[in-house]
Amino acid sequence: MRTMRDFFIAPPGVPAPRIARALNYLIVCVVVVAVCVASLAAAGIALDFSFVAQYRMRIVDGFLMTVWLSVASLVGSLAIGIPVALGRNARVLACRSLCDLYVKIIRGTPLIAQIYFFYYIIGTAWGVSNKVLAGIIILSLFAGAYIAEIVRAGYESLPSGPLEAARALGLTRVQTAVSVALPQMITRTLPALTGQFASIIKDSSLLSVIAVIELTQTMREISATNYNFFGCFLLLGALYLCLTLPIMFVSRHFEKKLDYEAV
Repeated sequence: MRTMRDFFIAPPGVPAPRIARALNYLIVCVVVVAVCVASLAAAGIALDFSFVAQYRMRIVDGFLMTVWLSVASLVGSLAIGIPVALGRNARVLACRSLCDLYVKIIRGTPLIAQIYFFYYIIGTAWGVSNKVLAGIIILSLFAGAYIAEIVRAGYESLPSGPLEAARALGLTRVQTAVSVALPQMITRTLPALTGQFASIIKDSSLLSVIAVIELTQTMREISATNYNFFGCFLLLGALYLCLTLPIMFVSRHFEKKLDYEAV
């Protein structure tokens, strides 16, 4: 029979019962909300969300632009990251060096510096004046380096046994890649790729520095009009959570399911 202690204590590594997890999440959420409310009261800040009705269409447009930027950038980053991951093991050393340099530069510099560099220097030099297109290209280049590492790590983690068995059966390199390596690669990389999509959504907010009218820039413009800084940006955080939390749950689901199937 379960005691009250079982609802709050679980051994490390042992999954807690669903009702216990739900209860503890509820308690933690109530405590966090209470701390936030107390902090706002101590700072003398009164939240006002009446502006939402007035600017609802602008907020919806900004929200949809963020979704569009994120989805398009995910597709672009996959188109960049997968070839780069393959190129890091290419026979041509110059290709290998180029891919390695790209990953190191992108991962070693902040996104905001890349946005300024690619938009105001590279974009100007090559005539890319459309801010939305420039934003998608920049986010694709940025996320592509991380996806390249995810794909490379997934490939290097493949067990050698099935690959050697495929070669022994006379399968070509392409047949081995499609029939043996690819299914295992999906199993190992899908949770990380799903998590990377959530990162792309959050990173898209930095495109506001080049005045792309996505969600963050929309909230900046609204707060500059009504001077309701805290209300606007708390709503902004809530809207980003509406996008990222479901993706995090999906990523966690894939991680559990695919890890189980891989065993």
